Amino acid sequence: MSTITAEELSATTLLRFATAGSVDDGKSTLVGRLLHDSKSVLTDQLEAVERVSASRGQEAPDLALLTDGLRAEREQGITIDVAYRYFATPRRRFILADTPGHVQYTRNMVTGASTAELTVILIDARNGVVEQTRRHAALAALLRVPHVVLAVNKMDLVDYAEPVFAAIAEEFTAYATELGVPEVTAIPISALAGDNVVEPSANMDWYGGPTVLEHLETVPVAHDLSHCHARLPVQYVIRPQTAEHPDYRGYAGQIAAGSFRVGEQITVLPSGRSTKIAGIDLLGVPVDIAWTTQSVTILLEDDIDISRGDLLVPSKDAPPTTQDIEATVCHVADAPLTVGHRVLLKHGTRTVKAIVKDIPSRLTLDDLSLHPHPGQLVANDIGRVKIRTAEPLPVDSYSDSRRTGSFILIDPNDGTTLTAGMVGESFASPEPVKDEAEDDGWDF
Repeated sequence: MSTITAEELSATTLLRFATAGSVDDGKSTLVGRLLHDSKSVLTDQLEAVERVSASRGQEAPDLALLTDGLRAEREQGITIDVAYRYFATPRRRFILADTPGHVQYTRNMVTGASTAELTVILIDARNGVVEQTRRHAALAALLRVPHVVLAVNKMDLVDYAEPVFAAIAEEFTAYATELGVPEVTAIPISALAGDNVVEPSANMDWYGGPTVLEHLETVPVAHDLSHCHARLPVQYVIRPQTAEHPDYRGYAGQIAAGSFRVGEQITVLPSGRSTKIAGIDLLGVPVDIAWTTQSVTILLEDDIDISRGDLLVPSKDAPPTTQDIEATVCHVADAPLTVGHRVLLKHGTRTVKAIVKDIPSRLTLDDLSLHPHPGQLVANDIGRVKIRTAEPLPVDSYSDSRRTGSFILIDPNDGTTLTAGMVGESFASPEPVKDEAEDDGWDF
């Protein structure tokens, strides 16, 4: 079997990051500049951008067009949908989510940042910290994004003045620290001119920090396996029934967190049955150990009833199972979420019936104040909910695992995604009210 070193376990070559900021702060231009200056744009893509830019009478290519792909976005000059882009440098691979800046697209920003390990928040140097900046900082804190980059853009329009940058960086960092953001790196840039995006700026010799790309390439992004709860949601049971492997029974899925080793004692949830790992197959090759994001097949010593939706965990580190979930959610559907709403809850690979028992509060992102017992959440609202599920679920706190501490609520009638939830994440909320929803057969 193969041997994996500790250095190989902690190494990473992929960074997922998102951009956020107010309208016209230059997010799409920054992304376009990153792609262009890092030589990550195909020739035909650049030629298409140059043609569109020329047809508009622009002398230079509008690099924002590299990400604003929807027709409505190009016509309005704004970002509406989350635009995902993939690029690489010799030092790292990147998955980038360019998110909208409009208040009405807050749900899109949540979608883009939910899996991000870093968020770039842009600020127009002329305007400083505004309400939408505070919203995005609050969302980054709520989603527990480990790293935040403050990109103070359009420095060319304030004569590259250091005091302007310093004042904005100080105000934002103080606010973000109050929210619990663990790390803020402030960088003065001009996305349009290319200052401090990929190449250091000759106009800001007073700044001695990294460029945006340099920081993206070097920010530490590693799975701390010693502090990570190992979790494997079972996606599929494999039984090839071939002459070569007549008794083969494997449980396949993508490791959501932590690592698994051959010989380790594990527990199957929600049943609670325990056994040991007899083998791990990775791309058809037996290995001694596998870790987060790898898709593997686990073989067990004992024949246990396991199916899609079950969760494999180390016996010494099993989460509790519960039918009562309290969480912070972002409502993403146009139809409201109400107390008594009958939904489907998808956690990992398991989907169960559930009822919204209470909505204790809604968060006002402008000033982080609470609106108690709103009765419903509408599109883009963030609030606290209490949910009762038909079956016990093994859930982690979102603060422990962003993968197994999250879920979505689904409309059982048409399959529409209603809400994205984070288990246990909370802001101070008032006492709950008694659920007065009528009995229609969904009470558990």
